[in-house]
Amino acid sequence: MRRSKLVINCQPGISPVLKNEIESLGYRVLSVDNTGVSMEGGWEEVMDLNFNLRTASRVLWTIRSFEAKNPNELYAEAKKTPWNKLIPKDGFISIHSFVKNDYIRDTSFANLKLKDAIVDQMTETTGDRPNSGKEKDKTVIFMFWYESKCTIYFDTSGETIAKHGYRKMPFKAPMMESLAAACVRSSVWKPGKDHFINPMCGSGTLAIEAALLATNRPPGLLRDNYGFMHIDGYDPEVWKAQKSKLRINSKIDGKIIASDLSGLAVNAAIENAKNADVSDLIEFEKAPFEKTNIPEGSGIVMINPEYGDRLGEIEELEKIYEQLGDFFKQKCQGKMGYIFTGNSNLAKRIGLRTKSKTQFFNARIECRLLEYELYGGSRKAEGNHKT
Repeated sequence: MRRSKLVINCQPGISPVLKNEIESLGYRVLSVDNTGVSMEGGWEEVMDLNFNLRTASRVLWTIRSFEAKNPNELYAEAKKTPWNKLIPKDGFISIHSFVKNDYIRDTSFANLKLKDAIVDQMTETTGDRPNSGKEKDKTVIFMFWYESKCTIYFDTSGETIAKHGYRKMPFKAPMMESLAAACVRSSVWKPGKDHFINPMCGSGTLAIEAALLATNRPPGLLRDNYGFMHIDGYDPEVWKAQKSKLRINSKIDGKIIASDLSGLAVNAAIENAKNADVSDLIEFEKAPFEKTNIPEGSGIVMINPEYGDRLGEIEELEKIYEQLGDFFKQKCQGKMGYIFTGNSNLAKRIGLRTKSKTQFFNARIECRLLEYELYGGSRKAEGNHKT
């Protein structure tokens, strides 16, 4: 794999966090937009990013860009690519895309034209052709075709790396692992040194991501298949060497505490933590949020309460959000508090002044990670400032 432009995608709003994460791995970022970051790289960078990135969704490697006004031009240009030198002749390809072009009403038609170009080029040069389908467990190709500009990439991740492989028991509507990691990394928490307290833990995603970060356990540890493994030139020895750089911290100083009123949620969180191999680092409690153990010392309290979408739910949640504000003021003094919510009206019920607001999206819901400085002792009018 020659060096090329890499585009690392993420959920909307996460890209500033992703940029910092990529730079912490020692790479230089070329550009940032709302849904991704670009840099340059080859095999080693592709492997490193897929294995270590916590906040990304996929790593795209640029094959080539060209002008194509219509499907026939797409086919002709795509066929010029030496696919026989990139894809195993007896392989399997999956194509997905983003297309906005006046000639295309259904993206599946654009995908079919690209597939035809690849298959025809390989058949004519090798006499063999790869199979194709929707499964993303072999060679995955992504096409970005906007008006007349088209770029074709290898999706070197294959299946998304936004999922970290440990969550076998989701509870209700869990936060995506990459989003949870972005929330943790956006906080002032010092991994492994400060306490991390997560009331209303649900399936445990925030607490587990905190434990993974504190111990330097890459999210790729639980995965054994990536898209880059199905591109010609892949060397398993290079991948083995990449993974050998791993240095896991077995102990942490600060406590990680996860609590939930629901026993089902706590059980799910415990099982997920076992899958992630961090269950011994997290203290689980079956308790309402206001009864959660808050240890002495520096740390953060991060909560992801429900947002509500029906009138009866909203009315009940208004009381809960007010109680969250009281909980922060009365039990969490000296800590930093964080509320992740997709309901700005409910957030106002917390009744505390926010130090910062970070925009994220949970699926299509616009959300905010609200940060509160929870002063020890008295602070005049602290409770009079609304979110």
